[in-house]
Amino acid sequence: MPKKLLLLPPLSASSTLRAPRASPAARPAMNAARTGYRVFSANSTAACTELAKRITDDLAERKQMEEGTFKRRLGAELGKSVVYQETNGETRVEIKESVRGQDIFIIQTIPRDVNTAVMELLIMAYALKTACARNIIGVIPYFPYSKQSKMRKRGSIVCKLLASMLAKAGLTHIITMDLHQKEIQGFFSFPVDNLRASPFLLQYIQEEIPNYRNAVIVAKSPDAAKRAQSYAERLRLGLAVIHGEAQCTELDMDDGRHSPPMVKNATVHPGLELPLMMAKEKPPITVVGDVGGRIAIIVDDIIDDVESFVAAAEILKERGAYKIYVMATHGILSAEAPRLIEESSIDEVVVTNTVPHEVQKLQCPKIKTVDISLILSEAIRRIHNGESMAYLFRNITVDD
Repeated sequence: MPKKLLLLPPLSASSTLRAPRASPAARPAMNAARTGYRVFSANSTAACTELAKRITDDLAERKQMEEGTFKRRLGAELGKSVVYQETNGETRVEIKESVRGQDIFIIQTIPRDVNTAVMELLIMAYALKTACARNIIGVIPYFPYSKQSKMRKRGSIVCKLLASMLAKAGLTHIITMDLHQKEIQGFFSFPVDNLRASPFLLQYIQEEIPNYRNAVIVAKSPDAAKRAQSYAERLRLGLAVIHGEAQCTELDMDDGRHSPPMVKNATVHPGLELPLMMAKEKPPITVVGDVGGRIAIIVDDIIDDVESFVAAAEILKERGAYKIYVMATHGILSAEAPRLIEESSIDEVVVTNTVPHEVQKLQCPKIKTVDISLILSEAIRRIHNGESMAYLFRNITVDD
């Protein structure tokens, strides 16, 4: 008996096979992230992972608040990875979980061993790229080599080289804080979010410095005057600027325009007569502004070698300032910095935790820390969810 075939009517141009529609409640929100995210720490030393743990704790709190099940400090584990140094000094990174199709945030704080930290970041980024991560975002609160962003004689712009290396390793975005020169953002071929620590430092001034209304904001050199002016205007305080031969700024160094250097008995082309340049000579150290009977608050972006800060504190003390604070975003505090601060006229040094400095705090109780993990965790959340970053820059001026 022949089998009967079931004939279906032909489909018209307007009729197509469609899947059943999902209910509106089941549809994902328009701005909801389609992929997950993971946070990794690229540091091989335990002291440098403290900031990463704080950021993941803040992220866990925010997620609990959004879900309506908030509990204080539940904590969220970092991504599973192993970063270590082999016996021959090589850096090895192993990713212990799947990251395929996810947004990956690498938190890398920079300890004293800068070059090892850079290699850890590069190798981890390349390992995640090889593992098919969707986006690789570097969270680098203090960007290394940021002071080498200008040409010096026959040197090189190392910061530009590092930016190219990070792009080649697989990074697609960077979150950093208070770049030494804001023009560094132009070195990168991908987006850079340069966050500011000034809201946290301003809050510290208002809450932790007694009688701060009697303070004056001080720039230890003319180069730092714009930053100091920004702080002074928002706190409604006076401004003072230190100028003189005790200062040694980057602009005083010879750059590529003075190359080649002048040599005695150099061959001069006939008919070429260039005007002679008069050598720079700084005036005696002076303080522009009144600091007598005031609290002096010196602000800057980096405090590394503290000799210039100590010299500034001495002159401010001579001019009548009865208490001296130093505030900076990045407290690198190299070499003998803790000892020099302890023996100086500086009453307190306030820095953020963009750079680990727990050892320095043990050596010098004058060093205080402001936690900025909150703004970094919020930046991670907003980037992953595709939200605007404008909220993190509200009331922020260009000169901060």
